[in-house]
Amino acid sequence: MEEYKRETIEVDATDRAVGRVATEAATILIGKHKPTYERHIDRGDIVVVNNAGQVKFTGKKLVQKDYYRHTQYPGGLKTTSMKKAFENDPTDVMRRAIYSMLPKNKMRNEMLKRLTINV
Repeated sequence: MEEYKRETIEVDATDRAVGRVATEAATILIGKHKPTYERHIDRGDIVVVNNAGQVKFTGKKLVQKDYYRHTQYPGGLKTTSMKKAFENDPTDVMRRAIYSMLPKNKMRNEMLKRLTINV
């Protein structure tokens, strides 16, 4: 089996929509930008997203979008607005967007380990 060398690719998020940046980052993490792409082999590169605190939100997403989690207790649905999450940690909004665009399998957490988000 051949040894595979990962490259580091930087993505600038300044004045770009969150989804556009997340799509680009997810594609690189998965490895779809390479001609050697095979979906069962993880050949993606390392991604560094810069200026995550300067992203742009289209429409009324910042006010209307909510993130949900459940405590696993009856009536334990917790809600956090995107605006509050962005004020607390701008990288969290970007990480959530990229996370949901990655394949829902065992390789997802390995791909996320190669993601670095800078404010």
